[in-house]
Amino acid sequence: MIAGKEINDLVNAYCRLRDRQVAVYARCAKMHGLTVNELFVLDILWFAPEGCTQKAMSDRLSVNKQTINAIVTRLDKQGYISYVLVKEDRRNKRIVLTESGRTYAKNIILPAADAENLAMADMPIVKIKELVELTTVITENMERRFADIEEK
Repeated sequence: MIAGKEINDLVNAYCRLRDRQVAVYARCAKMHGLTVNELFVLDILWFAPEGCTQKAMSDRLSVNKQTINAIVTRLDKQGYISYVLVKEDRRNKRIVLTESGRTYAKNIILPAADAENLAMADMPIVKIKELVELTTVITENMERRFADIEEK
């Protein structure tokens, strides 16, 4: 089934908005001398004080393991992370921010998180819930439709 012009126009409008959102994060990252993926890794680690594996970060960000490894290696060389063995699977290590890493990330992640929260808070809660629900639906639909392409 091929969608009509109206649907195509709306898809394009949605994609432009998504691209603008990514650009906001990219500008924030650039202000701190980071790539957008480095910003996202710092964000994940900041909000996971118990740590996170490289695989979990790779899965969450839909970024290949080599990219995550390069980011983690850079953060390690700067003394911003440390590794903790995963008791259930000794082959895996959780990555945690060191005290130095938390100090570094605090000045980047907290203002960005506050900006995200304030941007949402500018809308009525009912609209925020609707946004999350609709974004969930489109994401699940896209996952299903793109999986159909992969299977062919």
